[in-house]
Formats: sequence, structure tokens, C-alpha cells
Amino acid sequence: MTGPGPGEALFAFVRHWSRRSMAGGDGLAEQGRLVLVTEAVHTLTQRGTEATVNAVAHEIGIDQSGASRLVKGATEAGYLTMRAPENDGRRRRATVTPSGLTLLKRAHDWQEQVFDELTEGWSEQQRRDFQRAMQDLIDRSYALDV
Repeated sequence: MTGPGPGEALFAFVRHWSRRSMAGGDGLAEQGRLVLVTEAVHTLTQRGTEATVNAVAHEIGIDQSGASRLVKGATEAGYLTMRAPENDGRRRRATVTPSGLTLLKRAHDWQEQVFDELTEGWSEQQRRDFQRAMQDLIDRSYALDV
């Protein structure tokens, strides 16, 4: 019998890290949720998409009410603001605050540290090839997500 295929291995990796960041009773789970929603708003904004609660829900794959609670929590923590555009007061969108950008910088620094630990012994070429392949997967996943 052979081991898992590449797709199964990819999803096992994703499950492992999603459990790890959302587990624990020391505030790690809440911090993970704050990073998740702040990252979603930041990513949507970078792609030129309004970061409405519905867009955030779609981005992170949860229902609208769950996304609304996450956005509210990140807003209360000072990482996001909610504003209505001048031309449509009914449609509110989230933006990342300077504190939110600091949160993301710390999270990204941690992610790079973990990547360095996971790829210890890899050459720089192996790291670049892996990064390029992962970015291709991400780009294709967005293209399929219509």
C-alpha cells in the first residue's frame, strides 16, 4: 500500500495547522480568530474587493453570522474598523487599522519562522520552488472559486 496522494497530504497539512492555531485555552484560539479575520479583510482589500461581512464570510468559508461575530470581535480589539461608503450607507465595509497591520506583521513573522523551522536543511532553491508551487495552487484555487 502506498502513502497518501499529494492532495490528501496537502489537506492533512492544512487540518494540522488549523487545529494548532485554534486550540489551547491560553488565548491562542482567540488570537488565531483575530488574525484570521484581519488577514481576510486585508487580502480582500489587496485584491480590490470590498471587505463586507458577506465577502469575509466567503473568504474564510463560514456563514455570515459567524463572520459578523469575528468582524465585531476584531473591531472591538481595534484591528478593524467598519464604515459605510459615502454613496451607500447600507453597505458597510471593513478596513484594517494600524493596530491590525501590526497584528498581521507579527503573525507573518511567526509564519516565516515556522516555515524556516519546517524547511530546515532545504536549499534556497527548494524553498523558492515550494513557494512558487504553493502560490500557483492559491492562484488556481481563486480562479476555480467563481
